[in-house]
Amino acid sequence: MMMIEKFENIVATLLEEEGFWVRRGFKVNVSLEEKKQIGKQSSPRPEIDMLAFHLGRNEVLALDVKAYLDTPGVKLAQLQEEHEVPAGRYKLFTSERYRQIVLTRLKQDLIGLGMANAETQVLLGMVAGKVNQGQSEAIREHMNERAWMFWSPDDVKARVAKRQQQG
Repeated sequence: MMMIEKFENIVATLLEEEGFWVRRGFKVNVSLEEKKQIGKQSSPRPEIDMLAFHLGRNEVLALDVKAYLDTPGVKLAQLQEEHEVPAGRYKLFTSERYRQIVLTRLKQDLIGLGMANAETQVLLGMVAGKVNQGQSEAIREHMNERAWMFWSPDDVKARVAKRQQQG
């Protein structure tokens, strides 16, 4: 748990240095009707690991932050799955209906809190601390095809190194 928290702290710091305001563990208020549309009426409220707000671009990144330091890492095959009803580790990435409902509701929640407006773009993304067997570029390609943001472990390391060089 501590390693996950440290990884999230690093990611938050890197995002802040790129002009983002960061909020962690944001629970989305999906209604019962929306849960019925998703196909999971009794599911808990979805939680976004990290929101990164860029005011200048009027953009919010809804980020799945995966440390996975003691596992084989993020696997492309799991990200490529498609589910009508959300299942697996990467529900926002693998279930289109779930993604649309959750991200639409997220934007509505943020507008209600005065943290976004009708023109705010909500984008999906992932930051991975570990990727399975050198699949980073294949995952990046998969994410780019869908206009999703992706930071591989090497991207994170490069940003940390750049930060260290700058003092």
